[in-house]
Amino acid sequence: MAKKKSVKNKKKNGKIRYVEVAPQKGGVLGGLKSILPETASGQLLAGVLIGGAITWALSDEKLREKIIRQGVQTFGNLAGALAELKEQIADIQAEVTAGQSGDA
Repeated sequence: MAKKKSVKNKKKNGKIRYVEVAPQKGGVLGGLKSILPETASGQLLAGVLIGGAITWALSDEKLREKIIRQGVQTFGNLAGALAELKEQIADIQAEVTAGQSGDA
């Protein structure tokens, strides 16, 4: 796998030089190919193990409760962060509007 080059802009003699980044092959899930086995029986075994682990996690009442509680807490934190972001955007829009009306 090729090394990633830095994406930073570098100034040299007053000119901006752009550095290229090597393209990633396989997309977002391209790294899974190196983890999963290549044979059909190996993939079946991996699927059975992953399915068994998920089934065990969802059948255990205490673990399921912890997972759901964590999901609800994460959703609440995300909703709060989005509300805060909306407030900041509204504040910035109000400042820009006030600045434009004051300059005119």
